[in-house]
Amino acid sequence: MVSLLDIIGPVMVGPSSSHTAGACRIALLARTLVGGQAEHARIELHGSFAKTGAGHGTDRALAGGLLGFAPDDERLRDSLDLAADAGVDLLFEHVKLRGAHHPNTVRITAKRGELQVVLVGSSLGGGRIVLTEIDGFPVDITGEYFTLVVEAHDKPGVVAAVTGALARDQVNVASMRVSRHHKGGEAIHIYELDEPASAKGLQSIRDLASVHMVRALDRVS
Repeated sequence: MVSLLDIIGPVMVGPSSSHTAGACRIALLARTLVGGQAEHARIELHGSFAKTGAGHGTDRALAGGLLGFAPDDERLRDSLDLAADAGVDLLFEHVKLRGAHHPNTVRITAKRGELQVVLVGSSLGGGRIVLTEIDGFPVDITGEYFTLVVEAHDKPGVVAAVTGALARDQVNVASMRVSRHHKGGEAIHIYELDEPASAKGLQSIRDLASVHMVRALDRVS
């Protein structure tokens, strides 16, 4: 089914929904995952992002997303200067990422204090995005749902404890996925939610002994 968004595209600043709106949304998720405004960000552009991104404003869109600007924010036009004014150190590089990546793909390594996150995201057109990797773990995050990202020790009962906390919070889980490198090591949980978890619900998950990190992502698509 073709939606109106597919025909006319998203409300945005910039000439290309793939190179600007999508890029901005990927960076907005990076900002949330690192817990706020990054102090340093290495931004590796792959494929079309590397070849034509500068002319389409991809660099400004990514900088603006890291500053917390939405795709339709007029400040995107000046986001590189605004990032410099805010003391955000941005390093842009053109790379060829290994594996089968969409042409409009970026890897962002964002640092804030002692916290660092590395994500890989692709802009699919019409402002739609997908995150395919977080900190080396495969994920599938579209930004169409409220999303909970949980990093935890891989052991029995963790999924039940997290979903139990969400149930007590009256939050419905639309989908979930757990990725791990090996049994008993570290794992990343992705919970797509029909409504956002409350502050109390999030804290109850953070208080679980096996949980190391919790990030709540708002919808961006």
